Amino acid sequence: MTPILVVGAGIAGLTAALETAEAGCPVILIEEQPYLGGRVAAFHQYFPKMCPPACGLEIQYRRLRDNPLVTVLTGATLGALDGAPGAYQAHVRMAPRYVTGACTMCGECVPPCPTKAISLPQASAWPPLYAIDRAACPPGCQACVPACRYQAIDLAQQAETRTFSVASVVFATGWEPYDAARLENLGYGQFPNVVTNVMFEKIAAAGKIVRPSDGQEPRTVAFVQCAGSRDENHLPYCSSVCCAASIKQAAYIRAAYPDARVFVFYIDIRVPGRLEQFYAKVAADDKVVFFKGKVAKVAAGEAPGDLLVYAEDAMAGKKRVLRADMVVLATGIVPRTAGLPAALPRDEFGFAAPVSGQTGLYAAGCVHRPSEVSAAVEDATGAALHAFQCAVRSASHG
Repeated sequence: MTPILVVGAGIAGLTAALETAEAGCPVILIEEQPYLGGRVAAFHQYFPKMCPPACGLEIQYRRLRDNPLVTVLTGATLGALDGAPGAYQAHVRMAPRYVTGACTMCGECVPPCPTKAISLPQASAWPPLYAIDRAACPPGCQACVPACRYQAIDLAQQAETRTFSVASVVFATGWEPYDAARLENLGYGQFPNVVTNVMFEKIAAAGKIVRPSDGQEPRTVAFVQCAGSRDENHLPYCSSVCCAASIKQAAYIRAAYPDARVFVFYIDIRVPGRLEQFYAKVAADDKVVFFKGKVAKVAAGEAPGDLLVYAEDAMAGKKRVLRADMVVLATGIVPRTAGLPAALPRDEFGFAAPVSGQTGLYAAGCVHRPSEVSAAVEDATGAALHAFQCAVRSASHG
């Protein structure tokens, strides 16, 4: 059977690849980063169970290791895509990793590197190999080469393009956060303690929640919902998961600092299904206060690094000014559709349609619609079924 191609190896891409391969169809899974797992791999915790991403990704990685029908290519991007359903030619550009499969992840190559250009991309990275950002290396530097006793570093590796015949393609290229710098009134880029929800997740995942400006523990944190979303001047749509993500992050703060206070400014709380129970649990905490109202601006406070949040309190019918140690902007989801084939339709907001008119190109996960992890997995399973059916049809007609 002709393979299918899955573009993107976040949680949606991993799911689509594994479900298809376990149905008996070969899969080529490509990912532009040197590791799999996408944004989920960088999470601190999932909601609503509040467990680390390794507890879900580890199972996926094991399934990959055990399935010979999946070919994984990291540092790989899709160039041209020619042909028709059942008979596509996919031209894949592959960037060098500069580290071979002989790597044991001993880490002895890291200390000699003057710019820390060599690293393990994630703590639980898969493939379990270091990678080198050659652009970050000083000219002519090869300090890491003699440090590797296993001769796993090959700085002579070159980029290459490989062409694959595939029956269908699943695009799971994911999303980017909306550019918070465009929200000038909310202080991002002006004050170091104004961060985005994605940045805050990385701060928490690093081990300890602290203020970027001085490394101090925040005792008051304000979350600004719909930062750029549901706004005709920015993103006119709701990004679906921002409310739940902020509530999850509020739970991080309360777990880390029992005396800390959290303020959440929202237009509407949108937490469908079982996430409503998660919201109710956090809202029951008397140190987490929800204000229905938009934030007008974020300004500097009196003490260094402090912030003032100017907002309406619609329920009380008045304006409020609250001091905060940190402000977290819940920026929305922007689909990563740039560079995808024109034959894959987009809606008015730029999200890819789940099934193209050609019935051979499919979209899954947040490139298709804003969604949390479990919904992205379900979405990817459906895309895998469509892609598999296309491959079966092409095999029977061949």
